[in-house]
Formats: sequence, C-alpha cells, structure tokens
Amino acid sequence: MSPTVVVFDYGSGNVRSAVRALERVGAQVTLTADAAVALAADGLFVPGVGNFHACMAGLRAADGPRVIEVRLAGARPVLGVCVGMQVFFDGSTEPAAHLESGLGEWPGLVERLAAPVVPHMGWSPVRAALGSALFAGVESERFYFVHSYAVQSWTLDPHGPFAPRAPKVTWSEHGGPFVAAVENGPLAATQFHPEKSGDAGAHLLENWVRSL
Repeated sequence: MSPTVVVFDYGSGNVRSAVRALERVGAQVTLTADAAVALAADGLFVPGVGNFHACMAGLRAADGPRVIEVRLAGARPVLGVCVGMQVFFDGSTEPAAHLESGLGEWPGLVERLAAPVVPHMGWSPVRAALGSALFAGVESERFYFVHSYAVQSWTLDPHGPFAPRAPKVTWSEHGGPFVAAVENGPLAATQFHPEKSGDAGAHLLENWVRSL
C-alpha cells in the first residue's frame, strides 16, 4: 500500500505543485489542515511561501505547532520546505522590525542573505551531508531556490558526544554559505523547493516517501 502524506494546508500559498509532485512519486496525498488527519498520516509535508511571520501565524492558527510536536514525539516523519524549513529554527529577523520566534527544533537564526542580488532565485548545487538519505543518488545535482532569508551558521558539533545522532546538514551558497537541508531523525527539511526541482527534486521526494 502506498504511504499516506498530508500536505498541511495552513494558508502558506499555492501547494498544488507539492501535491502533484508527491503523487507522482507514489504517495497517497491529502491537502488539509485537519489536525486528526495530519496526525494519522504516514508523512506530513509542511510547505512555506513568503513571509516567516505570516507562516508562523498560519501554523499557530491551524494548531500546527502541536501537530508537529506530537508527530515528532512519536517519531512520525515530517518534511518542511522553504519557509516550512525555516520555521523549525529558533526564529527569524523577517520582517526586520522584530525577532519572530520559530518552533525551536534546531538552533539558529534565519537572517537576510548577504549577497549582491537578493532574492536567491534559481538553480544551485548543494554540498550534501555525508550519509544523507534524502540526497541519496542526487548528491551532485542542482535544486531550485527562491528565498531572501536563510540560516547561515550551525552550532551543533557534528563530532561531539552525540555525533551518531547529530543532524545531517547540507549546505549551499549565495553570497556565503547557508543551510540548504537538515535531516534529524523523523524531521527533515529543505530550503529549496523539491517539487520545483525537476528530476532531482522528484528523486529526493521519492527517497523521503519510500522511507515512510
């Protein structure tokens, strides 16, 4: 039986491309903000388009933080994309007027890219983490990014006492290095849009769906 995936429809923008991409790689996909359905699915896909503040407000209004927390506590897979990745960090300076808190699953601050041209829009290569399950078979491919903000440093020591369980961090560059993806047990996320990244993105989504 095909894995069930909920694309969490909390008002983050057009998510039809994500639904179609996940269906093409074999998932049974439901687009909903219903908490019970999101909790029961094999996988939860958390999209995110536009402003960090607006995405966090939408998640809170849809009971997203609780749904995500319960899923992760039960080792139930969650995949965040674009701002849907950024919300898992401590917070963001977008909008610049104040610091907006995130879900705090990972340490780090989402900040505006220090690059001559922002937003970063287009295809870029990544430096996939050693042993990455998400990037298996597409470690050398390019992926499609559209963003002005990103996490540009990582503070957890991959060689520390918890190294066997340390998150796998994948990097890319635009005006400097930034976090392009994280894999952390049941929680994974990408700054780029796999659903808009052609064959490479489809392969990555298939890797995730097959893991469910």
